[in-house]
Amino acid sequence: MVTIVLVTALIALIFNFTNGMNDAANCIASAVATKAMSPKFAVAWAALWQFSALFVFDMTVASTMGKGIVDENCIDVYVILAALIGSVLWIFTCTRLGLPISASHALVGGLMGPVWFVYGSQHLISSGIFTIIAFIVISPLLGMIMGFLLNCLFMALFKNSPARKVDKTFRKLQYVSSAAFSLGFGGNDGQKTMGVIAVLFASAFAANPDNPVMLFLYGKGAMASSEAFFIPVWLKITCYGLICLGTITGGWKVIRTLGDGLSKLYPVQGFCSEASGAITLIMTAILGIPVSTTHTITGSIIGTGLTRGVKRVKWLTAKSIVWAWVITIPAVVIVSGLVYLAMVNWFGVPVKTF
Repeated sequence: MVTIVLVTALIALIFNFTNGMNDAANCIASAVATKAMSPKFAVAWAALWQFSALFVFDMTVASTMGKGIVDENCIDVYVILAALIGSVLWIFTCTRLGLPISASHALVGGLMGPVWFVYGSQHLISSGIFTIIAFIVISPLLGMIMGFLLNCLFMALFKNSPARKVDKTFRKLQYVSSAAFSLGFGGNDGQKTMGVIAVLFASAFAANPDNPVMLFLYGKGAMASSEAFFIPVWLKITCYGLICLGTITGGWKVIRTLGDGLSKLYPVQGFCSEASGAITLIMTAILGIPVSTTHTITGSIIGTGLTRGVKRVKWLTAKSIVWAWVITIPAVVIVSGLVYLAMVNWFGVPVKTF
């Protein structure tokens, strides 16, 4: 049991790393596209602020991922293993294709699949799932509206200023907006995998309370209260560190799709898209709602592009991105559900009874 727990935790950490790779584009695509930063500096800048989120936000998003999607009683190491396999396969495929999909929604679908396929829909937490699905629409819409309004505001304020001076000013301001967006990214995406791993360790600890390895992994906090949602400090640092490492590695195809594929960006549009996205991410991180940073920044970029006319937005690219959003949760539900069914039927993985 300990071995399979460790292997599953390792896969979860790999997922966390791939999340950083795919979603690196969200934090830096605008700054790179406007030439406010070089790609190498941009990823380092983003990683710094992503890790800083560890010291700014409570673990509200991690708690939602751990307890707010499926019944905790259904979760064991095999459910989480199937969820991670389905999620990693989907993220890897989309990253290779250059599609900026949501890693968080892949993980949500990954958790839903095994529980739904084996235990039934009554063990899904509909309120949590509905909130997450609702924000598939709400977060990019918020980003789009705020991006559009911010851009209109600055266009009015600087309409008589020389274009070169405006570009220079907003290239500098993008250091601030990119940092804020990266901080929001860390407060949201940085916590999602750690919530799942924490539940994994909690269930394994409950099954093996005397095992010294599980006691070491889960920490002394587990001894204080078996009911409390507890995340060991080492797990927080590891998850944040790996997602930052993934950002530094970078998903460069996705960066190109977001940076140039949706709309031609100038520094003022880059700043507005990052600032509006940052507001949305920080707000939802505080509320504990796991939203997609990909959806948020995409909506923000489209919003700023609309200030120069509908035809300035590359709708074919936007259409392919939206389709990737729509099918992510259903696709991963099916893949992870089938993986878990195979584990149960072919490998004799035990199923809980209620």
